[in-house]
Amino acid sequence: MKNLLLSLAATTALASPAFADLLDLEKDELTFGFIKLTDMAPLAIAYEQGYFLDEGLFVTLEAQANWKVLLDGVIDGQLDGAHMLAGQPLAATIGYGTEAHIVTPFSMDLNGNGITVSNEVWDLMRPHIPSMDDGRPQHPISAEALVPVIEEFNANGRPFNMGMVFPVSTHNYELRYWLAAGGIEPGYYSPENISGQIGAEAFLSVTPPPQMPATMEAGTIDGYCVGEPWNQQAVFKGIGVPVITDYQIWKNNPEKVFGLTAQFVEENPNTTKAVVRALIRAAMWLDENDNANREAAVEVLSRPEYVGADYEVIANSMTGTFEYEPGDVREVPDFNVFFRYNATYPYYSDAIWYLTQMRRWGQIAEAQTDDWYKDVAESVYRPDIYLEAAQSLVDDGLANPADFPWDSDGYKEPTPAADIIDAIPYDGRFPNAYLESLPIGLKGDQTVVGEEVQG
Repeated sequence: MKNLLLSLAATTALASPAFADLLDLEKDELTFGFIKLTDMAPLAIAYEQGYFLDEGLFVTLEAQANWKVLLDGVIDGQLDGAHMLAGQPLAATIGYGTEAHIVTPFSMDLNGNGITVSNEVWDLMRPHIPSMDDGRPQHPISAEALVPVIEEFNANGRPFNMGMVFPVSTHNYELRYWLAAGGIEPGYYSPENISGQIGAEAFLSVTPPPQMPATMEAGTIDGYCVGEPWNQQAVFKGIGVPVITDYQIWKNNPEKVFGLTAQFVEENPNTTKAVVRALIRAAMWLDENDNANREAAVEVLSRPEYVGADYEVIANSMTGTFEYEPGDVREVPDFNVFFRYNATYPYYSDAIWYLTQMRRWGQIAEAQTDDWYKDVAESVYRPDIYLEAAQSLVDDGLANPADFPWDSDGYKEPTPAADIIDAIPYDGRFPNAYLESLPIGLKGDQTVVGEEVQG
């Protein structure tokens, strides 16, 4: 926990003429929650670089035990906002799980996750993975290499278990996406059975991110999908091998968001704008000059009050590389993206992708129209707030107008087949057509009844 109560610095910030139009804050003492992952970096940097103070905001950052505790804290007001799974505001708003209207005016990053398997599973997968001329595995690795492993497990009476961090997490949907792209059924949800394991060939369950390596080492799970630094931790501990990053599953896919209640945003518009200004500046700092500040960011994140992992473990991915096996270090300059490619803009099409995955696996039990997906996305993602904050930064000379998508309608250009592991393109304007294009998963009027898909 860090308390930002530095009176001298605050006095200096409040006196700054550059921010005079933002001083009429409805609330200036704020508490924000986060989970110990490297993609909470915009919050840490906004604090450490004094960007919150520049806005006249006195911020406390508090690590949370898990994603449910974090969401509940925002809903009940113990937290004013938080680093959130992108699926959390959407799920809460449509009433899947805890019901509350949560919005996001700021997307925190792109990419940043990986899928890791135990050494035992890797040894069984490796013969089914092509090699490059130097003998190293050829990437990206398809989940097809996992099919014979699951068959061997089943022949020996063992279920194949994998961990993900939360039912509406990007990690759940990315892991399911990778498995399904390799022909493996990851299981369905129904209103009566929220395990997500109906009809599963690989059984997915929830494990908090920092506990992933230890849970796999104990043999409770055979692999997992998580954000950094917990894939690289498995390499450093010698207990597992990351087989694919989400950059390879879907190039520049959306990740975390900053979430607040709709009520907070309505009652505190100037405060919300000030928070978004500070976070945009932090994201810019993280990516500027070709990631020149990343080593300094790693030092911050390695502190116990933030992520608390070793510097070397965090640096492995944050500085543009990723280590798959000991010594197999490969260049992945966009593994963590915080500002490039309009990473901070809350696109409706990103929201719609998450909603399609909820529908694909039965968390949204009934078919919905394309307009329904659009309406939900627009009620949760708030690019209007984002652009207002961005424009004020440009007006203050703190940001380049060329860095923001002023004319966007909220939808990215369709993601081409070449950028997705299963070579199926994605266009957020046509969610039902996209669902129809996916070989595994619910489509049309299909529902999950009992232990089977009907319709």
